[in-house]
Amino acid sequence: MSGAGRTASPIDALLLSEIEGIRPLAELALDVRWSWNHAADPIWKQLDAQTWELTHSPWAVLQSVARDRIQQLMSDATFRGSVDVLLEARKRATQSPAWFQRSHPDSALTGVAYFSMEFMLSEALPIYSGGLGNVAGDQLKAAGDLGVPVVGIGLLYQQGYFRQLIDQDGAQQAIFPYNDPGQLPITPLRRPNGEWLRFELDLPGHPILLRAWQVQVGRLRLYLLDSNDAANHPVYRGVTGELYGGGQEMRLQQELVLGIGGWRLLNIIGFQPEVCHLNEGHAAFAVLERARCFMQDSGRGFDAAMAATRAGNLFTTHTAVSAGFDRFDPDLITRYLADYAASKLRLTRRELLALGRVDPDDETEYFSMANLAVRGSGAVNGVSRLHGSVSRRIFAPLFARWPVDEVPVGYVTNGVHVPSWDSAAADALWTETCGKDCWLQPTASATHHIGGASDAELWRFRNITRAALVDYARRRLSQQLSGAGAAPEEIAKALQLLDARILTLGFARRFAAYKRPNLLLHDPERLLRLLTDPQRPVQLIIAGKAHPADAVGQALIAQWTRFIRTTRARGSAVFLADYDMLLTEQLVQGVDLWINTPRRPWEASGTSGMKVLVNGGINLSELDGWWAEAYTGEVGWALGDGREHGEDPAWDAAEAEALYRLLEDEVIPQFYSRDRHGIPTAWVARMRQSMAQLTPQYSSSRTVREYVEQHYLPAAARYRARAADRGAVGQQIADWGSSLQQHWSSVRFGAVRADTTAGQHRFEIPLYLGGLDESAVRVELYAEGQGGGPPERHRAVRVRLLADSGNAHLYSVAVAVTRPANDYTARVVPNFDGVSAPLEAAAILWQR
Repeated sequence: MSGAGRTASPIDALLLSEIEGIRPLAELALDVRWSWNHAADPIWKQLDAQTWELTHSPWAVLQSVARDRIQQLMSDATFRGSVDVLLEARKRATQSPAWFQRSHPDSALTGVAYFSMEFMLSEALPIYSGGLGNVAGDQLKAAGDLGVPVVGIGLLYQQGYFRQLIDQDGAQQAIFPYNDPGQLPITPLRRPNGEWLRFELDLPGHPILLRAWQVQVGRLRLYLLDSNDAANHPVYRGVTGELYGGGQEMRLQQELVLGIGGWRLLNIIGFQPEVCHLNEGHAAFAVLERARCFMQDSGRGFDAAMAATRAGNLFTTHTAVSAGFDRFDPDLITRYLADYAASKLRLTRRELLALGRVDPDDETEYFSMANLAVRGSGAVNGVSRLHGSVSRRIFAPLFARWPVDEVPVGYVTNGVHVPSWDSAAADALWTETCGKDCWLQPTASATHHIGGASDAELWRFRNITRAALVDYARRRLSQQLSGAGAAPEEIAKALQLLDARILTLGFARRFAAYKRPNLLLHDPERLLRLLTDPQRPVQLIIAGKAHPADAVGQALIAQWTRFIRTTRARGSAVFLADYDMLLTEQLVQGVDLWINTPRRPWEASGTSGMKVLVNGGINLSELDGWWAEAYTGEVGWALGDGREHGEDPAWDAAEAEALYRLLEDEVIPQFYSRDRHGIPTAWVARMRQSMAQLTPQYSSSRTVREYVEQHYLPAAARYRARAADRGAVGQQIADWGSSLQQHWSSVRFGAVRADTTAGQHRFEIPLYLGGLDESAVRVELYAEGQGGGPPERHRAVRVRLLADSGNAHLYSVAVAVTRPANDYTARVVPNFDGVSAPLEAAAILWQR
C-alpha cells in the first residue's frame, strides 16, 4: 500500500498559496542551515519579532505572520534585495565544490547513509534528547559543509523528548507537547507523480504504514519516517510517538522502523550508498535489510550477502557500559522477526538470534542490538581514545581468546559543529583573525591565527558574552518562575539576579547518577563560601533533565533546587529549566568555566565542554571521555588520577575535595588577579591556549574528515570490490568462512621448537591443518607488550610440507633477542585477503 492520490499537508497549503513572495522566504525557512548561519535572522525578526524571539524558527514565523505583512515587506526593494542576496549565498554555499570534491575528486564514494535514533539540528525541530542527537546533528551539518555525500535517516516523533518544568517545590515535572508537522521545518517526501511517499512494513498482526518526510540541511537531506497515518491500526500510529518512550516492545518497533524501514526508504528513492553508518546500535536492523536487498538483487545466500555488504557498514558505539545497549527478549525478537528471517533471509530462529548473542546456544541470552551491529559491520569505533579502550573490553566476549588490545574497536573522537555553538561575538573574533571559513580549513590554520589576538581583545570578548548570558538567564528564569506560578515579586526579583562582572561557572547535562551532578554539593557550606565571598564572588548556572523514569536523577535535581531556594546562594546560583538546544547555546557562549564531573570511564566522549572552546570558556573536567586526551595544564584544569574507581563513596569525597581546592587555590585567584589594565593575564593566557589548541581539534569538521579518510573511503572501496559481479568475492568469503567453521576444530600445533643463535630466536612451528587449505590461515608469533607498549606480532612463513603427516606444514619465524624466547607464543588465525580478523572471523588457536 503506497497511499492513494496526493495527500495535502499544511506545508503544501502554505507553499501553494498565492501570497506574493512566499516561495523565496519558504526556501530559506525550510533549510535549517539558518540554525548556524545567522545572516537571515534580521529577516525573520522584521517579519514577526515576537514569534522569532520565542521560537527561533523561521518556518514558525512564516506560519504565524500576517499575509499582508509578507506582501508588504516583499514589495519593499530593500527587504526583497536582502532576501535575494541570501538566496544567492545559499545557492553558492550548497552547490559550489567543497573539501570532499576538491580532496577526493575520483573517489569510489558516492553515498553514505547515516542512521541515528535522534538528530539535534535546531530547537525548531525537537526530535532529540541529548548527546547522541547532538553528535548526529553536528556531524550531518559538518558533512554538508565539507561536501561529503551523506543522507541522514531518522524518525519523526509526535512528541519528541519531554519538556521540563520545575514546580514550586523544586521538583521536575515532565511535559510532552505535540510536534505539529505543519509547524516544523520539514516537507513531505513525494514520488515523481506528486504522491506522498508511503510504504508498508510488516509487523505482527497488521502491516504498518510509514510516511516519509525530508529536512533540508544545507546541501544535505535528512529523511524522517513516522507512523502517525490515519490508515494505520491505532496501536501502530503511536510507534513513532515518543523518543525513548514506552516499553521494550515499542522500542523494538521503533528500531525496526528505523533500520529496516530506513534502508527500504533508500531503495524506494533510488539512493544506493556504498556506506551505511550506524550511529549507535538502534539502527542495526539496517544491516539485515541491506543484506536482504543484496540477496534479492544478486541471487546469493545470506552469508554471501552479509560478507559483501558488511564491508560497507560502520558501527559507532557511544555506550560506556554494556548495560546501556538495547537488549530484547528472544521471544519478542522471534515474534517480530522470525517470519522475516525465514522468508526473506532464509535464516532459522537460532541463526537469527545468534547474530545478537555472545553464546548462540544460550536460549536465555537476550538479543543485543550492539552485537548485531558488530557482527554486521566492517569497522567499529568508539568516540574518544579512552572510549575505544573501554569498548574493547565491553565487546571482548564476542572475540573469545583474543587479547583485549586486539578486539577490533578503534576510535574517532567526537567534535562539535563550531558555527552552531559560537556566539556572535565569537564569530566576529574568529572571522577577523582566521577568516569566515576557518572551520573548513586544516586545524593548524585556525590555531595559528587566534593565537595572535591581543589580551585586551580576548578579555573584551569574554566580558561581552558573559553579560549576554546573564541577561538571558535573568529573562529565562523570570519566565520559568511565571510558568511555575511564582509570586509576582519573586518573578521581578529574578531580573536582578546574577552579575555580569563576576566569575561564572556552568554545569549542564543529563542528570544521572554516573555524571555526579551534585559533586559540588558534597560540602554545601564550602560551596556557599565560594559563591558569597565578598572579595572574589562566584556565580553558578545549572541546567539539566533527568529521564522521567529515573527517580535518582530527579532527586539530584531537587537537591540543587532546594539548595538554591533555601540558602543564601539564591542570588548567585540559578537552575534553568528545560535544558534544550537554545539554552545550551546560551550557556556555552557565556560561561567562564565549564565543570564536568562524571565517573570515569562512563563518559564515552562528552561534547558540552567542547562547545565552550570557541567562546573562550575553559574546562575543569574529570579525565574522562574527550578531556582525557585533550587536557594539558595550559588549556584547563583536570580532576581525577586517570584511573577507574567505580562507585566508591570515598573516592567521590576525595574528588569533591580536589574540586573545591582547584576552585579555591587556582581557578578563582587566577580569574581575579588583574594587571593594571584590569585584565587577568594568566586567565587570558589559558583561555588563548584553550581556544587555539582545542577548538579546531574538537570540531566536527575534523571528526568528519577522519570518518571520510579512515572509514568511508576504505569501506566504499571494499564494498565495491566485494559486491562486483553479483557478489562474487562475497561468495568466496562466505565459502571460506564455512570451511573455517567446518574444519577449525581439526587444526592443532605440533611441538614448537625455539633456538637462540646469533642474536636471534628462531622458532619452528609444526601445524596440522586437517581439512583446511594452508592459504586459509596465518601463523604468528605473539608476545604481550612491555612497559605499556603494544604487543608484538611476527608472521611466520611456511617452509615446507611435513612428510608422511597428512596436511601438516612447518612454519618458521625469527625475532631479535630483546626478551626471553618463552615470552612468545605461536598462534594461528583466519586469513583471507581484505577480510578483517577477528571482526569478520573470530576463530583463533594458541600453542599450548
